[in-house]
Amino acid sequence: MNSQKKQEIRDFTLSVLTEDKAGLINQLTIVFTKRKININSLNVSNSEVAGVSRFTIVTRTSRDMIDKIVKQIRKLIDVLGAFVYEDDQIFYQEIALYKVPTKAFINGNSVENLVRNSGARILVVEEEHIIIEKTGHSKETHDLYQKLEPFGLLEFIRSGRVAVSKSIRKTEAYIKGLEASNSNKLSIKDF
Repeated sequence: MNSQKKQEIRDFTLSVLTEDKAGLINQLTIVFTKRKININSLNVSNSEVAGVSRFTIVTRTSRDMIDKIVKQIRKLIDVLGAFVYEDDQIFYQEIALYKVPTKAFINGNSVENLVRNSGARILVVEEEHIIIEKTGHSKETHDLYQKLEPFGLLEFIRSGRVAVSKSIRKTEAYIKGLEASNSNKLSIKDF
């Protein structure tokens, strides 16, 4: 019998602050590829600090493995900081778009009521199709997908997760502390 307790596999969200330079996405994904860990979603955007980008990466793995990944990411030259969060430590959302044939709306109010009751909204109305937008967690956007499928859903796309931590840490204060320390080894616990 294995004496080590098997670690629970669950979702983790990484927030990686980097200098705004080309080629970083490749460096980051290599860290996951070498460990055969799948990236479930990836979002990159500017942060509130000029010249600093934020990568939001969602993956499903064990705590030990995510800690190893974060440690490796922090070693990358243009990475300013990397933080790992569980779902209860962040506020997060995804956005989904659904393309439904316009004729689905003509045959009564059921699709329109479904959209309204799901907290979604009609984004675009075209002659042949209507685009619906839903913001929420992946379970919510997937639930609407399943409900729209019988109406002849033409296309579906869901974004990667966007997230902010529940901590009071300010990115700008973190970056200033990083500059003062001349190191990329500051911890989120420092802020």
